[in-house]
Amino acid sequence: MSIFVSIASYCDPVLGFTLGRALATARWPDSLHFGIVDQSPAAAPQPAAAQLQPARLSYVKLEPVYARGPCWARALAMSLYEGEDWFFQIDSHMDFDAGWDERLIGQASALLAGRRGVVLSSYPNSFVFDQGRPVRRPATDKVLAHVVKPGAAFDPQHPVLGFEAHPAPVDHPLPGFHVGAGCLFACGSFVEAFPYDPWFYFHGEEQGIAIRLFTHGWDVFHVPGLPVYHLYNNPEAGGPPRPMHWDAAHEALRQRTWWSLEQRSRARLAALVAGRPMGVYGLGSVRSVADYAAFSGIDYAGRTIAPPAYKPLLPEPASA
Repeated sequence: MSIFVSIASYCDPVLGFTLGRALATARWPDSLHFGIVDQSPAAAPQPAAAQLQPARLSYVKLEPVYARGPCWARALAMSLYEGEDWFFQIDSHMDFDAGWDERLIGQASALLAGRRGVVLSSYPNSFVFDQGRPVRRPATDKVLAHVVKPGAAFDPQHPVLGFEAHPAPVDHPLPGFHVGAGCLFACGSFVEAFPYDPWFYFHGEEQGIAIRLFTHGWDVFHVPGLPVYHLYNNPEAGGPPRPMHWDAAHEALRQRTWWSLEQRSRARLAALVAGRPMGVYGLGSVRSVADYAAFSGIDYAGRTIAPPAYKPLLPEPASA
């Protein structure tokens, strides 16, 4: 069972750690194919194929000044896919449990039966660096389920919303209505069914993926014991400094501002949820936007959010 591991990295000093850990903890390292778009200065260290054996490496390097945001880079990384059985999109600052590949394949395979397709996704538990060593900071060992941020509402100018991962006290997969783009596992057919939209920037990216999946009849699941961890970019992380695409020093070198890309991205999401024709990046016809509103509580047409959107989709308790 081969896995294509898609990574869009932006000036990330932790990329090498992520690759090393993914390889060292995999049950089947020889089945991994890393597809990396590394947006970093020419002088920055870069991974070598020999260092990642027995895994394969497809690698593209770009100067940061030419970068156009996370979604654009993820689309480039997806283009490096070569027909692997599974697709795993991650961020460039991650850690992994032993046997993460075997666990994710097993969970996804069990959920695929009778479904068009499934995606396992979440905002993972965190890890930090303590004196240079990775230390886990899990919020739960059960399920992290996505919900709309408490108190969030639609802005009249655009449909972008904020989401959080909330612990759910269950030991079985939960259906989800949102995805985490930095931790997304699916069968390889995902690549041709849902090519990454390079005209998104960052905010709204995950909403666009989620509603495309839903309307094409695919299902999102949040699984217990997700074997992946994320280094969040905050003062407590303990890692080396990691710049963002929109940092002022980087912006000063570009002709196109991140804000103009963000505005285009917001308009792109608005067009998508309105059902405008968008070719391979558009909605499906298996389920409707109205069906999504009934399922998730997020009504794009009416710009309203129902109470169920603010909590995990837990099963109804059995009647006595």
